[in-house]
Amino acid sequence: MLELQHISYDVEQDGDNKGILRDIDLTISERFVAITGPNGGGKSTLAKVIAGILTPTQGRILLDGEDITGLSITERARKGISFAFQQPVRFKGLTVKDLITLASGKSIGVPEACNYLSEVGLCAKDYIDREVDASLSGGELKRIEIAMIMARSTKLSVFDEPEAGIDLWSFSNLIQVFEHLHEKINGSILIISHQERILNIADRIIVLADGQVQRDGPRKDILPSLLGAAPEVCSALTDKVR
Repeated sequence: MLELQHISYDVEQDGDNKGILRDIDLTISERFVAITGPNGGGKSTLAKVIAGILTPTQGRILLDGEDITGLSITERARKGISFAFQQPVRFKGLTVKDLITLASGKSIGVPEACNYLSEVGLCAKDYIDREVDASLSGGELKRIEIAMIMARSTKLSVFDEPEAGIDLWSFSNLIQVFEHLHEKINGSILIISHQERILNIADRIIVLADGQVQRDGPRKDILPSLLGAAPEVCSALTDKVR
């Protein structure tokens, strides 16, 4: 379980402090939680604060009751938090099998590594020995990154706008992968997204705007109100891949 207690994050702008996140209190224990809201509302900043890329200006972060506020992204990864970037990193010289093995934290054979690729809809024999370089498309990289997270099997997996930078066909397949991941993963999934199709498979939706939680509740209560919300919110909740 993840607890955010009075989390704020400020940046200096023109000599003044600007509040990006303001006094956020959240407890996340559900299997699939989506955070959405207008652009510039603080969603990606919150994801980076949870992952340990950014340190909050004030407040505490607890994972299963342990204070992890001061831990780095590497230390949080060891504690059980995975973070998937908007644009997955390419690793020239490393194969897909290498990355899945590193992610699992143990020595695994080709059959097990192939199983993870099959889980995300990739033909294992075509990818297992490929380098993670520019020859892979954005959609392929997203799937490989998800396979790595499945191999890690962490307490909390955070995805920052996984739909970013992929084409419509890849996005449609990505939705299927997340639906499958929802069924398979043991921990919690936290996704930052604008996409209605992703929100539609979440157990809980949190709306973040102006650095604060504006709405929070089960999908059945929140999503219908979002679809009839103010224009700036509706414009973000489209089914178009940007």
